[in-house]
Amino acid sequence: MKIRVLSVLFFLLILNTVQAQNTYIYCGNLINGIDDKVKKEMTIIVEKNKIIDVKKGYVEPVSRSAKIIDLRDKTVMPGWMDMHVHLEGEYDQNSYLNRFTLNDADRAFDAVGNAKITLMAGFTTVRELGGSGVNIALRKAINSGDIVGPRVYTAGKSIAITGGHADPTNGYRKDLLTYPPGPSDGVADGADECRKAVRQQVKNGSDLIKITATGGVLSVARDGHRPQFTEEEVRAIVETANDFGIKVAAHAHGDEGMQRAVRGGVASIEHGTMMSEETMELMKKYGTYYVPTITAGKAVADSAKVKGFYPEIVVPKALEIGPKIQNTFAKAYKKGVKIAFGTDAGVFPHGNNALEFVYMTEVGMPAMEAIQSATMGAADLLGVTDVLGSVEKGKLADIIAVQDNPLENIETVLEVKFVMKDGVVYKNE
Repeated sequence: MKIRVLSVLFFLLILNTVQAQNTYIYCGNLINGIDDKVKKEMTIIVEKNKIIDVKKGYVEPVSRSAKIIDLRDKTVMPGWMDMHVHLEGEYDQNSYLNRFTLNDADRAFDAVGNAKITLMAGFTTVRELGGSGVNIALRKAINSGDIVGPRVYTAGKSIAITGGHADPTNGYRKDLLTYPPGPSDGVADGADECRKAVRQQVKNGSDLIKITATGGVLSVARDGHRPQFTEEEVRAIVETANDFGIKVAAHAHGDEGMQRAVRGGVASIEHGTMMSEETMELMKKYGTYYVPTITAGKAVADSAKVKGFYPEIVVPKALEIGPKIQNTFAKAYKKGVKIAFGTDAGVFPHGNNALEFVYMTEVGMPAMEAIQSATMGAADLLGVTDVLGSVEKGKLADIIAVQDNPLENIETVLEVKFVMKDGVVYKNE
């Protein structure tokens, strides 16, 4: 009898210890990432790194030692997800010189700061779409808890054609080219080299593949929008990536390059500046996501007006392409193209990612849909809707809060007051 009583007491002690780990988050408003309406006076119950329940009203904790986070005067929602960032650096007037003066260790220190800033701005998950490879080490360091930052899915090094956007040797003096870049450097010509380039990125540790399907604005090359991969090459890249169970994102400004990329099977078009209605219909047919990066477009156009900010070859491209993205987004949204939130942060200062919400709503996207593009929409593009993208029972506890209701004041997203990622509170004002 005594042994049985002791066993029951021991069980109750263990149960109380488990319950003590629970956190009760009281939400004045809750945008859960799925429903189109704001829910009032809700409680989210978190155990370790997971949401174990979401209940109506302000629920009293079962255990006295449970933690309460009082956000009754705020709007709570899932952690935002930015599908296009570059955490290794940030463009300024020295960026083009930095290619010759910075070591990987320098880039790593910059990346650590940029990652923390991004998380504190409310972005708990990002797709890192192209850097030197330091981005892979950054992901590992965040996952291990060595540094603070968002959950990172990285493309490692972008794949380009010779002389294309993301060829790392564009603009180099001839004597600096000790050997021509190839698949191991993310430069590939022809289907076989494209397959090899994908395999190399997977070997390096990439979570997805990024290609530059057209010319780009900021590369030291004349063209900013013409196609840079054949459809056969795109298909070879996508098929090889699919063999590894990963997706392909395609940087694209020009329309022909977009169409080749969509028909080739990419998961998303990034930027999409000169997208035609025909391409929009094609994207709807194939289920291709559009990641607009309006903020970057505006930023490069503004920076191009500052004398000496960009090399002369970049300026006309920035002035031509940058201002067009917002209107293209408006047309694509109205046409019914699937939208996933993305900013190209790094082209502009990290931490300003939420400006994209403001620009999206300026041209007709309702605030709720803009938020959903950064929650369940982004999670769908990543293929992680089972664990991220909404405040639901069983999902990872990525939760943020802003002061006001963003459906009534969208600019409230620019000042995030609370950040929880994976059940850990990183910010609570």
